Amino acid sequence: MKKSMYGLAVLAAVASMVFITVPLFATETDDRIESSAKTTYVFRTHLKDDNIDIKSKDGVVTLTGTVLDASHKTLAEETVAGLPGVKGVDNQLEEKGENSPAEKSDAWLITKVKTTLLFHRNVSGIGTEVLADNGTVTLRGEASSIAQKDLTTEYVMDVDGVETVNNEMTVSDAAAEKTDDKTMAKKTDAVIEAIDDASITALVKTSLLYHRSTSGLNTKVETKDGVVTLTGIAKTEAAKDLAGKYANDVNGVTSVNNNMTVE
Repeated sequence: MKKSMYGLAVLAAVASMVFITVPLFATETDDRIESSAKTTYVFRTHLKDDNIDIKSKDGVVTLTGTVLDASHKTLAEETVAGLPGVKGVDNQLEEKGENSPAEKSDAWLITKVKTTLLFHRNVSGIGTEVLADNGTVTLRGEASSIAQKDLTTEYVMDVDGVETVNNEMTVSDAAAEKTDDKTMAKKTDAVIEAIDDASITALVKTSLLYHRSTSGLNTKVETKDGVVTLTGIAKTEAAKDLAGKYANDVNGVTSVNNNMTVE
């Protein structure tokens, strides 16, 4: 009798420890997810002026608050989804009414173009002035080289909604003589910023979404120590190559393994 009572007591003690340990573990994981999200590159830079509240429960993260534009809503969700321990994301973020341009409007297109340029390191998102008029985008500012100016035109022309591009950016005579594709690439490679993998994944996914040639692709993006792996299906070899090119020029990416298949 005493043995059976002792056995029951042991089982009860073990059961209580399990019930106590699981919630504690879940709470620690949720706390880590919330704190990690706030310290990611995306939240510290692209989303620093937004009002975003992050709550995690059993690995399911709920995002509430307001953001400046639709790209920030996407970036927040994709960044959080890439954090260890996250099982799902309930994105309840809303755009600020006074700052939300009507879809397909000139202001909407300008925002898309500026956002796209910010993602890529071989062009200047901050130093490029963007104007739009019924699908025609005009670019002004100073490019560091002819190669950068041409690349800016190429990237902008492939943004969904852009019909034509007038690139009025200037290149100094000294820059035109000294800088070509190779020197620009070397300069860029030397200053690659160390960015967390979750942010890189989010930036690559959003970049591919904003480019017309890759927005419809079924692309899965994974990042480990700055190395991006692309998988999924592309309709053409050209679309596959573009996905790799765009991903490789995203801030923080050190290299790309393009494992996409062509239908």
